[in-house]
Amino acid sequence: MSALRVRPAGGALRGECRVPGDKSIGHRALLLGALADGATLVRGFPGGADVRATLGAIRTLGARAAWSGDEVRIDGAGLALGAAGPVTIDCANSGTTMRLGAGLAAGHAGEVTLDGDASLRRRPMERIAAPLRAMGARVETSDGRPPLRVVGGRLHAVEWTLPVASAQVKSAVLLAGLRAEGVTRVREPLRSRDHTERMLVHMGVRLETHPDGLALAGGQRLRGAEIPLPGDPSSAAFLVVAALLVPGSVLAVRDVGLNPTRTGALAILCRMGAAITVENRREEAGEPRGDLVVRGGALSATTIGADEVPAAIDELPILAVAAAFAAGETRISGAAELRVKESDRLAALEQLRGLGVPLETSPDGLVVAGRGDRVLASGRVATHGDHRIAMAFAVAALRAPGGIVLDDPTCVEVSFPGFFDRLAALGAAVEPA
Repeated sequence: MSALRVRPAGGALRGECRVPGDKSIGHRALLLGALADGATLVRGFPGGADVRATLGAIRTLGARAAWSGDEVRIDGAGLALGAAGPVTIDCANSGTTMRLGAGLAAGHAGEVTLDGDASLRRRPMERIAAPLRAMGARVETSDGRPPLRVVGGRLHAVEWTLPVASAQVKSAVLLAGLRAEGVTRVREPLRSRDHTERMLVHMGVRLETHPDGLALAGGQRLRGAEIPLPGDPSSAAFLVVAALLVPGSVLAVRDVGLNPTRTGALAILCRMGAAITVENRREEAGEPRGDLVVRGGALSATTIGADEVPAAIDELPILAVAAAFAAGETRISGAAELRVKESDRLAALEQLRGLGVPLETSPDGLVVAGRGDRVLASGRVATHGDHRIAMAFAVAALRAPGGIVLDDPTCVEVSFPGFFDRLAALGAAVEPA
């Protein structure tokens, strides 16, 4: 796909839609299914490039996996999972595939190299390498970055305190801990997303939970299970904000994950005055879910501190866009992690200035001067190959009468295949630039 122009079509966004299955849960379902005894059926598989990378990873490590439509059936290899000889896993642009895959690879006496594209090769990996080395694996990086070379084997349990909250590091340690001798303990300074823990319990693993972390005894066997994926709340957030920004909009997003470690963005938006209600709450496979109903309306500025960042880290770019149209000054701090995502997301958001939004960034956050009646200038933005930056500016374009051109919309396929089609179906104008 060449460059795209997104602009308002002159009316409210109305209707209902679904978003792809939760990417975070999808990664974990594949990895734990590969390590389980028996068959695991993943329903609602999103099919984006990131989860396809994890699907390739488990096949490389020796699990059989068949993908048809939105379902993946995995015939797990149990705790013996691992390739016979040295192998290389192409993680593409997926940091989750690389970090969690390293934890999985560490438990097998073989050599695994995990590599990725140019963007992934810039991302820090010592935070994964350090605990795995402490458990007895040999892990080599390239000056702290990919590629990772993991030589696993007989692991021993570790007590590991995360310097910063990270579900990926926590999950990698737990995956390695399943094949380690002893009880592995992980402590984190702030609560991070807990999909791995919920899924481990769903598949028969016993976990001890404590106020500051959890403990897992090695050697436990996982049972294959059916895992229906709820809609990805991070993907839903972009459509939610789109509806909030266009007066008169009424949008229902069906079957969205409502895990409390993932709903930080919804809580922040509601604090800003967003009209969001939840209907049809329920739980499947340990994960809460429901329907979001959103009505367009005025927003007010807020302050987002470090304690809220872990539960809203992936949604901070779209929250910054919402802040541009909220009355008052919004401050975000404690978000240095945005500097080392698929792009430097704080730097990428500085492009809002060129569209008429007063904004200042700092090493760990930004300050946005919002206005409820703001109308953006037209312009062209660089997505930097980052799916969340591309979607954030596509939503911002709904308040730019002349439209905003995205230089590389294809990166959205990483997490939200069909995003622009959904946006157009709801009432936006999307056309080649």
